[in-house]
Amino acid sequence: MKMIIINGDGKKRINSILDWLIYMCGYALVLISVSVIFDNTIYIDNSYFGLWALIAVIIIYILNKTIKPIIVWLTLPITGLTLGLFYPFINVFILNIVDFILGKYFEIKGIFMGVIVAIIISIMNILMENLIIEPLLRKGR
Repeated sequence: MKMIIINGDGKKRINSILDWLIYMCGYALVLISVSVIFDNTIYIDNSYFGLWALIAVIIIYILNKTIKPIIVWLTLPITGLTLGLFYPFINVFILNIVDFILGKYFEIKGIFMGVIVAIIISIMNILMENLIIEPLLRKGR
């Protein structure tokens, strides 16, 4: 399996399966650690050996790859006016969609906790890009 794929225009990108695995581990780490630290405000059902956490992570990943670019494009003016401070609220919206989809198995109580989790996810996305994906792309030269 090739780790680095070169597009027709010469741009490098990481293999889709490796990209998926990296982000799944990051999202799982964030959700599990936040649900352990803030026990009363974030609830992830741990029955079936963490199946609901895995499903929540998969839904977050799918929404980040499909819906999030559209939402970012639609909210670009307000994000520009707030100098980027609105961007974590897009992650709050995605977390609320996951909360709605999974119902009682994944719950975020309160908008403040959603903002904290969204900021942590945004930081995790930046760290994943800078510390893992970019070095892999540079190494593939």
